[in-house]
Amino acid sequence: MLNFQANRRTMLRSMVGSSLLMPGIVSQLCAEEESSSFNPLAARPSHFPAKAKSVIFIYATGGVSHIDTFDPKPTSGGRDGSGKDRLMGNLFGAQPSPNCGTLVSDLFPHVRDVMDEICLIRSMKASHFDHSEATLGMHTGSPTFARPSMGSWVSYGLGSFNQDLPGFIVIAPHLPYGGTQVYASDFLPAFHQGTRVIPGDNPIANLRPPGRSAKLQELEIDFAQQLNRQHLADRPTDSALAARMKSFETAFRMQAAAPEAFDIDSEPEHVRQLYGLDRKTKGPGKDFGWQCLVARRLVERGVRFVELIDTGSRPNWDSHGEMNEHKDLAYNVDQPTAGLIKDLRQRGMLDDTIVLWATEFGRTPTREGKNGRGHHRDCFSVWLAGGGFKGGHVHGTTDEIGKYTVENPVEVHDLHATVLHQLGMDHERLTFRHAGRDFRLTDVHGNVVKELIA
Repeated sequence: MLNFQANRRTMLRSMVGSSLLMPGIVSQLCAEEESSSFNPLAARPSHFPAKAKSVIFIYATGGVSHIDTFDPKPTSGGRDGSGKDRLMGNLFGAQPSPNCGTLVSDLFPHVRDVMDEICLIRSMKASHFDHSEATLGMHTGSPTFARPSMGSWVSYGLGSFNQDLPGFIVIAPHLPYGGTQVYASDFLPAFHQGTRVIPGDNPIANLRPPGRSAKLQELEIDFAQQLNRQHLADRPTDSALAARMKSFETAFRMQAAAPEAFDIDSEPEHVRQLYGLDRKTKGPGKDFGWQCLVARRLVERGVRFVELIDTGSRPNWDSHGEMNEHKDLAYNVDQPTAGLIKDLRQRGMLDDTIVLWATEFGRTPTREGKNGRGHHRDCFSVWLAGGGFKGGHVHGTTDEIGKYTVENPVEVHDLHATVLHQLGMDHERLTFRHAGRDFRLTDVHGNVVKELIA
């Protein structure tokens, strides 16, 4: 592509200043816009009637201990089957949910109170035993090769309801293991890549250009788009250029839509308190409550897929040496997570919004170091709420120490297939031709777990 950056700006300013050619160019651009029907992010019909239309994916980085959270095991002391390692049961206590009786650790008292809305899977099996690979497996279906993320597949398959905001947004104070690949589009058209938002006073940097009127900026972008369209006409398969063109358009419209979407000051006090926020909270900072409340606002405004990453720097949930690290991490996310479910329910949004909570793998039932646990891929817990999933349901069981699944195992591909099914998509039909073959999120695996569906 030709480099227009320096000359383009000079040309535009000269032309706008003299007003000799700009009216004709603007007229041509308007005519082109009216004749063009291509919109890669427009909402598209699903394969069959959908139960859900949006996803909020809450990802806990580092490997949450299932034994200390959603699959509490009392067994401590003694040895595991190998006779070498000392067993360590749940360290934080547990109580049954008051509504459905599901046993949940005292680390999550607020989430425990909404377990009647939650479909809990205790029999997940991780795709790998190392962080980066297992994280990529949970996000993309492939622990070893670069593949599009689940959010990108959903954007590709269904598009977005709001053309003024990205269809796939990732709110992440820090990147998890696996880095940017967790929201990459890889070989899918690049406009389906996730847009990262960093919690803080300026969630999307450089959203408003300094010292530039909106009209002048619109003229600049329109003229740049005209040049890009001429260039793209000779290169119709250039996904990167097409995505860049679309990003210019979306970025311009985001200048009005995004600040409003990320501004929680308009929320009533009782809603803010639901997420653990109040008027004394100054700015969003790194508070997970802000992430959850903004996720609801984004879905409410038509964003198709929102991912929330609750941490990424140490300490995260990777508690090799000290399980008490789980205590503060759970405290930070417990009330906001439950508040999100309650808020969606009160607004009538939970029925068609999937809330998925997951981590990359569990942790061993045996002690590691002084008071920690190692990586454990053979069984761990994830849960789903809303979107047509069974509330108050527990799927799968593990043995008495939480080491192996003994009933109804669920693979990562099965989880992905089931989420896509609730969005009205057949995971075997959602494909993209690349390198001579059809790829899909579930590769050549995956079954819809019908027992999870209401």
